[in-house]
Amino acid sequence: MPNRARAIAFVASDTPEAQDALDRLTDRYGQCVPDAADVIVALGGDGFMLQTLHATMHLDAPTYGMNRGTVGFLMNEHAETGLTARLRDAEEAVTNPLKMIATRAGGEVVEALAINEVSMLRAGPQAARLRISVDGRVRMEELVCDGALVATPAGSTAYNYSAHGPILPIGSDVLALTAMSAFRPRRWRGALLPRTAAVTFDVLDPDKRPMMAEADSRSVRDVVRVEVASEPSVCHRLLFDPGHGLEERLLREQFT
Repeated sequence: MPNRARAIAFVASDTPEAQDALDRLTDRYGQCVPDAADVIVALGGDGFMLQTLHATMHLDAPTYGMNRGTVGFLMNEHAETGLTARLRDAEEAVTNPLKMIATRAGGEVVEALAINEVSMLRAGPQAARLRISVDGRVRMEELVCDGALVATPAGSTAYNYSAHGPILPIGSDVLALTAMSAFRPRRWRGALLPRTAAVTFDVLDPDKRPMMAEADSRSVRDVVRVEVASEPSVCHRLLFDPGHGLEERLLREQFT
């Protein structure tokens, strides 16, 4: 079993609660720079956890979150004592992000990674019109909606779930394609796709019905085409207390 507590890098959000936890935990366990750490402990909420995973994805160290935020779906409970044993016994979950390639109206291409989802959102008063292709084949000629998204299993309980998309088991090799407030086809809620699928959204009538794309918190305005696919070359390693891993959290979410 790896000794994850030898060198810990603590990182924290700017909130008073997270900064107080940072001071107390570093006094107790010491502090290490992320590049030399065996484990990274993130103090904050889910948003800060996503920021941490993006910032440290080039490192081999796994990330263990402690909730000093609001929801904390990706976080463990906060406690000052017993961290060494918790890190030693933690269960690991590995997830791959999505890669977004967004083309703007002027021809600029923006690339970004998303751990939770890539979202297409209307940026004006009128409903958006999208054409959806999967692996180069048009599957829906026109979706009139407020938006649509592609979610990973790790992100399926976030925006995807709020949009009435399915919760995906962490070990499943599928992605969720979910519509937001679909007007036509009125009752279309989305599809389950293989993890290897490449999804393309083409914006129809972008001048009259502008759209923006978001990869986690990275926003791109005035998009005309957005391509989304899983990025298997990037792996995010998350640590959870035994019995409280992502699989258990996903199951519990469906029965509450």
